[in-house]
Amino acid sequence: MITGAGRGMGTDIAKAALAAGYRVVATGRDPEKVVKAIGENENLLVVKLDITNPAEADTAMQAALAKFGSIDVLVNNAANFYAGFFEEFTPEQAHAQMETNFFGPLNVTRTILPQMRKQKSGHIITISSTAGLFGYEQCSMYAASKFAIEGWMDALTTEVAPFGIKATLVNPGFFRTSLLEPNSTTWAEKAIDDYAERQKELKANWENMNGNQNGDPQKLAAALIRIAGEAEPPKRWLAGSDAVSEGYRKSDELKAQTDAYRELSSSLSIDQG
Repeated sequence: MITGAGRGMGTDIAKAALAAGYRVVATGRDPEKVVKAIGENENLLVVKLDITNPAEADTAMQAALAKFGSIDVLVNNAANFYAGFFEEFTPEQAHAQMETNFFGPLNVTRTILPQMRKQKSGHIITISSTAGLFGYEQCSMYAASKFAIEGWMDALTTEVAPFGIKATLVNPGFFRTSLLEPNSTTWAEKAIDDYAERQKELKANWENMNGNQNGDPQKLAAALIRIAGEAEPPKRWLAGSDAVSEGYRKSDELKAQTDAYRELSSSLSIDQG
């Protein structure tokens, strides 16, 4: 079961799964767009699903069970991108970013987990980002949603393991998907003069990057299908050479920060009399 399958990475994952012989439940807010993107296939079920709507998540699950009998792998892929400086976002925009990128996957997973527990098996794959490792400039709200996903999945992995359920967090780097296209990107509504010069420069950088990303989404999808089929899948998978570099940068930074104040940090225990 794949969310956000009507375009971008979700479409590629669905096609890769079908090519590998899997039965696929492809979901999206507009089922017609999903069908158009993926094509017809006897192993494909297309279901309407806005991940911010828990009732639609339940309906999608019931349709999947009625058609195929089980849901063995859930891919939480659907997301959007709110770009801009924190001060320029309205509270409503901040809530909207979290509603889709964080609470959306929670809605779907909460619906599917009882079935996986009943089966004593399953694999939950959630797409994060390298923005789940670093808070990049102009990504404050997007990074907040991905950092939230990281903490949730980290804990969920241990919570569901006793039921035979696996969980994998995926941190893609920059892939040539639709994420940076105008219909996937929402810019901060307010304009603050102090940010204007940087806003102009950085916005141009994002727009120029669209369509020029180094990562091949079809290769990512094929690799993800391979990981989904492993008996012991990774808890975290860094997808793309740039993601690997960012993973090392994060671990090096964390070690350096830990070492810099190790003595002070270790001196805070209660003195024993």
